[in-house]
Amino acid sequence: MKTTLGLAVALGALSPLARADSQRAVPGTATSPDGIAIRYHVAGKGDPALVFVHCGGCERGFWDGQVAHFAAKHRVVALDLAGHGQSGSGRKDWTMPAFGQDVVSVVEALGLKRVVLIGHSLGGPVVLEAARRMPSRVAGLVLVDTLVDFEQKRPTAEEMEKVLSELQADYRARTTAYVSQLLFSASTPESVKARVLEAVLSVPQEIGVASVRSSLTYDPLPALREIKASIRAINGDQFPTNVENNRRHVPGYQVAIMKGVGHYLMLEQPEAFNALLAQTLRELARSGGQR
Repeated sequence: MKTTLGLAVALGALSPLARADSQRAVPGTATSPDGIAIRYHVAGKGDPALVFVHCGGCERGFWDGQVAHFAAKHRVVALDLAGHGQSGSGRKDWTMPAFGQDVVSVVEALGLKRVVLIGHSLGGPVVLEAARRMPSRVAGLVLVDTLVDFEQKRPTAEEMEKVLSELQADYRARTTAYVSQLLFSASTPESVKARVLEAVLSVPQEIGVASVRSSLTYDPLPALREIKASIRAINGDQFPTNVENNRRHVPGYQVAIMKGVGHYLMLEQPEAFNALLAQTLRELARSGGQR
């Protein structure tokens, strides 16, 4: 089914096994261009700043393990996209460009000069849209288990209608089925599964369905043509990464593969994920942030 990976990105959510040492983080609020309050927290010092963007159905606290780890050397920011966590939800259009503007709003509110944007699942398209809107600030992008094939075909109108109709008919049951079947692996701990489903199902149906629609129809190629910053990826092996296709559009594309994990690699193997992210940040630094 062509929409399988797209659904994984659209419905992807992650959850912490334990709260990180985020009490030292300072909370704040930015305002998106359409007037939505975007909540964030910031910790640490050091350039470039790392901006973590969660996936669908998540909230900023789900990056606590990374915030605590990387705040020792970087200024680290995690935010709630509109409609998630503590951010506002009075948005009319739940699209990837609108979510991208949420990220830009936080970066501008904090006055960050150079940032590495790190987006998991739904956060992948979001950081692409953010990067194209602030090219002079972006020192690199890290895509986490998302956009594994930049040329992946979008679903047909019939396929889209089928998915959305199923979601609207019984949102909780279909969302539970999609997430359980597409995103969990045999190695995913039961505690992670339970937390993921709790998080995903907490999103209001209208926001969840609209986000799925936008994610499934999102074409990354226009953004990739504009973005000049280096792009790296950390992916699991549940969905094969099409390196050849991706390098047609981003010649310097590099990916690190974590084996034997589900979609929630930063939770299932947090130490391994943090080590790969640290390595990826060093590679971005050596590249000067440019392709």
